[in-house]
Amino acid sequence: MSKRTASKYKLDRRMGENIWGRPKSPVNKREYGPGQHGQRRKGKLSDFGIQLRAKQKLKGYYGDVTEKQFKRAYFEASRMKGDTGQNLIGLLERRLDMVVYRAKFAPTIFAARQLVSHGHIRVNGQKCNIASRQIDVNDEISLGSKAKEMALVIEAQSLAERDIPEYVVTDGNDKVTFVRVPTLDEVPYPVKMEPNLVVEFYSR
Repeated sequence: MSKRTASKYKLDRRMGENIWGRPKSPVNKREYGPGQHGQRRKGKLSDFGIQLRAKQKLKGYYGDVTEKQFKRAYFEASRMKGDTGQNLIGLLERRLDMVVYRAKFAPTIFAARQLVSHGHIRVNGQKCNIASRQIDVNDEISLGSKAKEMALVIEAQSLAERDIPEYVVTDGNDKVTFVRVPTLDEVPYPVKMEPNLVVEFYSR
């Protein structure tokens, strides 16, 4: 299992954007990057720099996805029919931890991953603790009995900062169904994501 070793909000500041749309993000107060050189004037990015930045932003948004996992998702997307960028978004949104996050069972993608790895999530009634598991259309994702009482879950369900997207259909407070693989336009990113630049980065 991968583990984030750096502060997650450093990514916000490095990109200069509130990637997860959280009200307590430090970028809301300090738009410059972290570290002693964070306030230096930014130079113009090269094409490679723009592509790398787009890749780091998209990979960072999905939490503790390793470079190896992300690259594997890209190669899988490139082998599928249709637009590679759209396919990549579809594969990332089908991750179990992401569906848990979209269902508002957890306040952050990092908390969603923890909820899965601690065995609090059921897929079609079966316990699953693999955050990277690919969910299929019409799979049911539900909370375990202990998770329904957790303060973390109750807090997440009351958050006003984001809504449950249309491709995740709720059935009460503790169960959702993944009804279709979303397109880029349907995914509620707080900031602009550019999967086409990610494709360019890996296909160099």
